[in-house]
Parts: sequence; structure tokens; C-alpha cells
Amino acid sequence: MSLNNKVKQLIDRALAQRPDLFLIEFNISEQNDIKIVIDGDNGATIDDIVFMSRQIEHNLDRDEEDFSLTVSSFDITKSFRLKRQFQKNLNRTLKVKTENGEKEGQLILIDNDKIVLEKKIREPKKTGKGKITVIKQDEIPFEQIKEAKVVLKF
Repeated sequence: MSLNNKVKQLIDRALAQRPDLFLIEFNISEQNDIKIVIDGDNGATIDDIVFMSRQIEHNLDRDEEDFSLTVSSFDITKSFRLKRQFQKNLNRTLKVKTENGEKEGQLILIDNDKIVLEKKIREPKKTGKGKITVIKQDEIPFEQIKEAKVVLKF
């Protein structure tokens, strides 16, 4: 069995033990550098990374395969790759790039086909002077999303 298949089976076995975790990225270079990126429904802690690392490293024989292993958590500054990542970021502010431009707002709904972002904007009153706060919602089908990131606020 190839190293790729062995590692994939070990990842699958570990994720079966921890259904709150999910795989974002997995690859093995020609030099047997194994890189695994995980995320979790509540984020991925250092304990989660150690768990995944041990599940892989303790079940591979270094006498058979010379390898290096890197397990990391998903970088919040990168674009989402899975629908499951939207669910864990419900009620957070996202910036979403689509074929029609960018939209930003609070993620208030996720279903099988789309997400809904909500934002408050100030618009001029229809009559008289001044502005009023209006809540706008943007429905974005998943197939139109090119990139989606959490907006970090300090």
C-alpha cells in the first residue's frame, strides 16, 4: 500500500473518532513531506492538532517510510474551502467574492444552496433631511462564491 493511501486511511480513522474535526487539506510531496490541515466545528485547538499528529505518526513505521509530518489548523485569513466552514462561522462578518463583485455582511443563514449575509447601511430618508438605518440582505448561491473569508476586527 502506498504512503498516500496509508495516511489517508489513518486520517479517516482519526476523523471517525472525532466527528467534530474535518479535513481541509492533505498532500504528500515527492520527498514524503506530509502536510495536513484540519478544522473543527468549534475551531481546531492545539490538542486537536496533537491528536491528529499522533494518529498518523504513531501508526506509520519510520523503518518502512522516511517522512516528515506537519499538522496545522486552518488559517482564518484564508478563503473557506468547505460548506462546513460556513456553519462554524455563523453570525460572523464575512467578505465574499462572487462573479458579480464583493459583498460583506454578517452571515445569518446557511442552507444547502446558499448563504445569506446581512448588513446595516445608512440611507437618505425618502422625505425630509437626514438618514435612516436600513437592514439589507444578500442571498449568495454557493456556486457563485469564488472566495469567502472572515473579516477580522480589532
